[in-house]
Amino acid sequence: MNTIKVLIADDHSIVMEGLQVVLSAEEELEVVGTVLNGEEVMIFVAKHEVDVVVLDINMPVMDGITCARKLKKEYPNIKIIILTMYAQRSFVDEIVKIGIDGCLLKNNTGKELTTAIFRVMNGSQYYDRLKNFNSSEEEIKQYKLSARELDVIKLVAEGLTSQEIADQLFISELTVQTHRRNVMRKLDLKNSMQVVQFAKDNELI
Repeated sequence: MNTIKVLIADDHSIVMEGLQVVLSAEEELEVVGTVLNGEEVMIFVAKHEVDVVVLDINMPVMDGITCARKLKKEYPNIKIIILTMYAQRSFVDEIVKIGIDGCLLKNNTGKELTTAIFRVMNGSQYYDRLKNFNSSEEEIKQYKLSARELDVIKLVAEGLTSQEIADQLFISELTVQTHRRNVMRKLDLKNSMQVVQFAKDNELI
């Protein structure tokens, strides 16, 4: 019996190493590669045989959702399982529309990821945890985003600089920068681009 060839994409080395250990313990699974972003995924699958790609949503260069769209268009036979640390019901419709085969919360990975891989390879989907996902209003409460922070995110998405946002909201540039840092900390994101993408995915702006 041929092994299932799995590619893992996650920019957190600890997470990636942990997943590799768990999956490598299964005789039927073979981790054929680990990469740090969606762009590296596309390069890898062009050169190697891959059955399943396990994608983190938030990655630099090319995020998981963008990568999934490209994979489904260019390599429709490859199965895709998305990993996210956010219980966001609002992005589920989008990933189902793309045709992503499964979605897991990162705190449920491990043995559950193995189960998900076997299921999607059998032609089914894996969305077992959707009942644990939150609505958009619950997400705002969960991450404790203030109305002012949402205003700042919206203006960042419009391409305004911190000074321009400060002028529009009648606050200091330092206050705007503080709001931006606080949002990234609350959402555990690394830059404004990821914050804007998160807000769009969850219909917060």
